[in-house]
Amino acid sequence: MARKETSENPGRLKQIALTYKMTKRVDPKVTLVVAGVGIVTFGVLLAIGFWIGHPIFLGILGFVLAFLAMAIIFGRRAERAAFGQMEGQPGAAAAVLENVGRGWSVTPAVAMNRNQDVIHRAVGKAGVVLVAEGNPNRLKGMLAAEKKKMARIVADVPVHDVIVGSGEGQVEIKKLRTTLLKLPRVLPGAQVTVVNDRLRALGDLMSNMPIPKGPMPKGMRMPKGR
Repeated sequence: MARKETSENPGRLKQIALTYKMTKRVDPKVTLVVAGVGIVTFGVLLAIGFWIGHPIFLGILGFVLAFLAMAIIFGRRAERAAFGQMEGQPGAAAAVLENVGRGWSVTPAVAMNRNQDVIHRAVGKAGVVLVAEGNPNRLKGMLAAEKKKMARIVADVPVHDVIVGSGEGQVEIKKLRTTLLKLPRVLPGAQVTVVNDRLRALGDLMSNMPIPKGPMPKGMRMPKGR
């Protein structure tokens, strides 16, 4: 057990170091901001401790709260930096959907065209959410076709569509997770499972394509849009 814990700690420290380097590259002020939050939090609690006559107790409390505040601020800025790097990259929406949280079943790339405009599907208590990334003009037709295909199977289930991007009526990649979580929950858990099973019976682009395991072969063409 001791050996296992020892081997896990370097891995966690390495992951934190890599996250810090990535964040620092995108957000050069992260060190100053995080350190400033920690110093101010500790200083305020320590000052209150001297004022009320309990500097040791408030000093310890201030240290703990300062560490917690630094961790929260660093986590938020690291997340923002990660989203900044992902924005505009193919498959970024799928990566976010995979980390939406419990209660959601995600099927990436249920539809794609030769231009690599792609639609992902998420099923949860809010119903079905089609998340599209690519050219908005081409995606509108793809979304309509996907909805028409699903209507034969889940006609009584709410279907939402989201186009990821920074234009009017689109959702930025950093707000995608929040957008899904804010949707009203209208389906019980059991029905979510039924709906997801029905949709999976339709198949999806990735399962229907004879793609070999491993890296995609050079020169392989994407399937034509429907």
